[in-house]
Amino acid sequence: MESQQARVLIQLRDLILKGVFGPGERLAEIPLAERLQTSRTPVRLALATLEHEGLIEPSASGGYQMRGYTAKEVVDAIRSRGVLEGFAARTLAEQGASRSLLRALKDCLDEGDRAVQKVVMDLDDYALYVDMNARLHNLILEGCGNASVLRLMEGINSLPFAAPSAMLPMQSSIAEGTQWMQLAHHQHHNLVQAIERGQGTRAQALGEEHVEIACRNLEYAVDRPEQAAKVMPAIRLVTDTSRRLG
Repeated sequence: MESQQARVLIQLRDLILKGVFGPGERLAEIPLAERLQTSRTPVRLALATLEHEGLIEPSASGGYQMRGYTAKEVVDAIRSRGVLEGFAARTLAEQGASRSLLRALKDCLDEGDRAVQKVVMDLDDYALYVDMNARLHNLILEGCGNASVLRLMEGINSLPFAAPSAMLPMQSSIAEGTQWMQLAHHQHHNLVQAIERGQGTRAQALGEEHVEIACRNLEYAVDRPEQAAKVMPAIRLVTDTSRRLG
């Protein structure tokens, strides 16, 4: 994913999760491009991704509109993804990953290290992490060689916030959010290590545990909307779901 498209995607998710757009509200390319000070192309591509993630839906009048969803739907979708990814990781570990796949996974880890190993991440770092995160998860899913898992995951990733990068770690401050990103990437390292060592049970447990960070972000936003509102808007990816996501 190109950097500009990744930035626009993060910013649009942020606007959605701040409750800027209500359920049923139409999202048009030109106003959004003007709002984000970018061209229509990255906005168009980002909207298509958001539709795939289940955040928006086609509008009868053309383009897209916001869809309604609940916090429970989000958590259910995220944890379902964790079960599938855990199974894929276990399968890959037990059947053995090729050298080329392990090299690609470690390249992702190196790229993620460059993004998170700093005091505070900026928007460009988050965009880099989003791209890396999506590639790492896809490598594991495709590497397990189970076509049924891929089909099931395709359906789950179309549910609200279920996709791997749909909810980046966020807490009460930017620095704290960076710490959670570092924790998430540390889990990536452990997961790849388990796959490389053929530790199937450990890989499965790590895959399922990994999604709990996203669940905790959602819980945090529901329980403490006032504190969530203090986080830098461009990287905040959760909001008061009791008011806007119902």
